Amino acid sequence: MTAVPGWHPGAMRPGTDVTENGLRHLLNEWDPIGVADEVQDEYDCMLVPLLQRLRRGADQAEIGEFLRHELVDHFGLTPLPSEPEAMAAKVTSWWTVAVETDGTGYA
Repeated sequence: MTAVPGWHPGAMRPGTDVTENGLRHLLNEWDPIGVADEVQDEYDCMLVPLLQRLRRGADQAEIGEFLRHELVDHFGLTPLPSEPEAMAAKVTSWWTVAVETDGTGYA
């Protein structure tokens, strides 16, 4: 299969690029390893897994567990218990608005 530049699985779904950009922005604001100013795509490895979980209805606890796992196993951090949970709350709140507005932030 030949790769198509700029195409990714899910590119055909409305709002996907807007949704990915919104989630990327949230992850870069969180910036648990402090590199988002220099490396804008550092947390892109979490975009698809997070969006998959959110699309299938994952709750805040599941999102928090995923974020904790990524911080520990992928980034080698030892987060305080509140760090992934606080971010999970932001992600799930953001997702609620994104779903209501088709990822645009506008109803």
